[in-house]
Amino acid sequence: MVRVIMGVKGTGKTKQMIELINSAVHSEHGNVVCIEKGAKLTFDIHSKIRLVESSDYNISSFEMMKGFISGLYAGNYDITHIFIDSLTKIVASEPTDVAVEQFLDWLSSFSERNNIKFTVTISADASLATEGIKKYF
Repeated sequence: MVRVIMGVKGTGKTKQMIELINSAVHSEHGNVVCIEKGAKLTFDIHSKIRLVESSDYNISSFEMMKGFISGLYAGNYDITHIFIDSLTKIVASEPTDVAVEQFLDWLSSFSERNNIKFTVTISADASLATEGIKKYF
């Protein structure tokens, strides 16, 4: 399952993400990981969440992000939910780029194969979302 939360700055995406992350600690039977750019969530999320600061790994493309997520899972098969905060800031791209759709489709197939949930935030006006992105709202 892939869920996308999309909106411009100030629409409450981060607050909603924090609530979802903290509730996942109690509802998930496995490990929960949050990938973010910058250390802005450090004090807002539960200490049991594995917080990964993406800048430490120089993730500069969707291919690198796929490898990074695959590596996380290969190292820990107990992961049940991965949160990605500000996807298009981690991988510098336009929110309406076809590569975003392709990445979300890859996440969806990875999710089904490995029984992992993904929640992703994208900082952009939701009305600009393509049909390929909207299907994950």
